[in-house]
Amino acid sequence: MIVFDLRCGGGHVFEAWFGSSDAYESQRKAGQVQCPVCNDGNVTKAVMAPAIASKSNSKPSPPSPEALKAAMKVLAARQAKALESSEWVGTAFADRARAMHLGEEKQATIHGQASLAEAKALVEEGVPVAPLPLPVVPPEKTN
Repeated sequence: MIVFDLRCGGGHVFEAWFGSSDAYESQRKAGQVQCPVCNDGNVTKAVMAPAIASKSNSKPSPPSPEALKAAMKVLAARQAKALESSEWVGTAFADRARAMHLGEEKQATIHGQASLAEAKALVEEGVPVAPLPLPVVPPEKTN
């Protein structure tokens, strides 16, 4: 793995990991590398500082509130985009996911609610599930 400092056309600098320099180039050419702040696909390698060990008593400065808001906005937009092709199944999530895993139901992209115990049981059974990074408002609760 290799880490690069990248810069978008908007001037944002961010870090990304790749399997190799060739992997970075192929992903960039395919339009798969985008700025996490503004989604700009015009990304190039930024000048990187050499890795120098910091003092053991120094702490990194936290990101600014503006940077956190921008990152959360991008995350929310990407989650919303991913959920456009997903079916809300509410509290039936665990049963539906398990049925699909066992071949009892046709495969589909779903999202819904599961208790911690239900989620743990699904993972232990090998059902491919993952939590969403941000909460989802059930469709029946939106205006």
